[in-house]
Amino acid sequence: MTYRGWLLAFAIVATIGRPVEVRCDEALAKIKNIVVIYAENRSFDHLYGFFPGANGIDNATDEQRTQLDHDGKPLPHLVIFGGDGRPDPRFPTLPNGPFRIDAPPVNGRADAILLNPIHAFYHNQEQINGGRNNMFAAMSNAGGWTMGYFGNAELRLMQWAKDYTLADNFFMGAFGGSYLNHQWLICACAPRHATPPEHMRVKLDPNGKLTKRPESPSAESGAVQVYSAGGGEVTPDDYSVNTTQPPYQPSGVPPAPEGNLDLADPKGSPARGEPLPPQSAKTIGDTLSANDVRWVWYAGGWNLAVADGRRDASEKRKIIYNREDGAPNFQPPHQPFNYYARFAPGTRDRAEHLKDGEDFLRDIAAGTLPDVSFYKPVGIFTQHPGYTDLVRGDEHIADILDRLRKSPQWGEMAVIVTYDENGGFWDHVPPPQGPGWSDRFGPGTRIPTLIISPYARRGHVDKTSYDTTSILKFISRRFDLQSLQGVRLNAGDLTNAFDFR
Repeated sequence: MTYRGWLLAFAIVATIGRPVEVRCDEALAKIKNIVVIYAENRSFDHLYGFFPGANGIDNATDEQRTQLDHDGKPLPHLVIFGGDGRPDPRFPTLPNGPFRIDAPPVNGRADAILLNPIHAFYHNQEQINGGRNNMFAAMSNAGGWTMGYFGNAELRLMQWAKDYTLADNFFMGAFGGSYLNHQWLICACAPRHATPPEHMRVKLDPNGKLTKRPESPSAESGAVQVYSAGGGEVTPDDYSVNTTQPPYQPSGVPPAPEGNLDLADPKGSPARGEPLPPQSAKTIGDTLSANDVRWVWYAGGWNLAVADGRRDASEKRKIIYNREDGAPNFQPPHQPFNYYARFAPGTRDRAEHLKDGEDFLRDIAAGTLPDVSFYKPVGIFTQHPGYTDLVRGDEHIADILDRLRKSPQWGEMAVIVTYDENGGFWDHVPPPQGPGWSDRFGPGTRIPTLIISPYARRGHVDKTSYDTTSILKFISRRFDLQSLQGVRLNAGDLTNAFDFR
């Protein structure tokens, strides 16, 4: 049965004996173009914790606000750590709880490159701590920085959220970081890595948690930094859950000496480890293509990065993982289709579906966007802490939205602006649990999501429970596609954000 058929059958069974208003898929068909813009590494409370009408920081309980040390006792205060693993002298000791980054005594700025907390698969689960959300500081390389939020950033996207719909109950699809959540966006699945080097295997204790270094400091000094004793990229049963490089260029692993320049060296590199073997799981791209629905993954800096990746291994990369002299800092793990054999270099599917950000801008202006577009900004425009700032990405994404609203296709368009994951930042709302919602991979922490369209509810805060797989549900419902296996049954499909009257 198709996704649409299943949905209709479910609606009939659920409504027997009582009158119910059911949203008609004929109305949804008014949307001809879906655009997904994927920013990075910010939790909902971190950016929208004081958004009018949203479930924000003021609703957090004392238990959620108060961070615990590993012994289960409240931290006496928050200490912020720098990249050297020591308390950062630029920041004061803070009371235990959420604090404004852009106010005294921290005085951080939204246009500054600030600290980048660890955001990884097992860390995120321990931070959530069964929904109490009170282990964020303890399970971070940045310590108390995880509790920081922006209260007056004056971002342009904030106005878009006020004008259209902001979802305040939207959760990242998978625990952890950008790599796995990009995979979750396209396949609702974790990649497989059957024979990784032993140093890439996670080290877990008998309770299934990260093995802690015995020299981890105690809370008496406010020092709560802790890491796994192992690399952590691959689970004991061969799932790839933390950052691993693509097998094809552009990759963080250069080509093998005298090898095929289109491929990453299968032996890996000292800095980036072994690349992931080519994957074959079913993706949203497969289901779209099977139904003759046109789609493209547009990536900022793609063409430059492909050329940069094909350099000889002895040459320094100028685009990939580089922001020197104004370079765009292309991030290979944020290109999920580049891990799949179907989109290998030289294939027709790669040429047809993986395109550059400049192509995106041209197609917007010409009114030739495909039915489904994914847009991934290049590194300097993603809002990712540590190598870029909030304002630069905010200006870029707002400019994209302005272009889309002026496009000939705007009248039949739906735009979803969301974040891959929380970036290690605290949020007070527990991720959904229970059958049809939670599994071993997620969902993780709450993230911001905007739904922008001529058909979107105006000035609306959508309270429906969503996660990243809701985007796949929305696309699948609109184009009558078979649902991907990992899509969560009870996650909303975003249609509550629209009013087709």
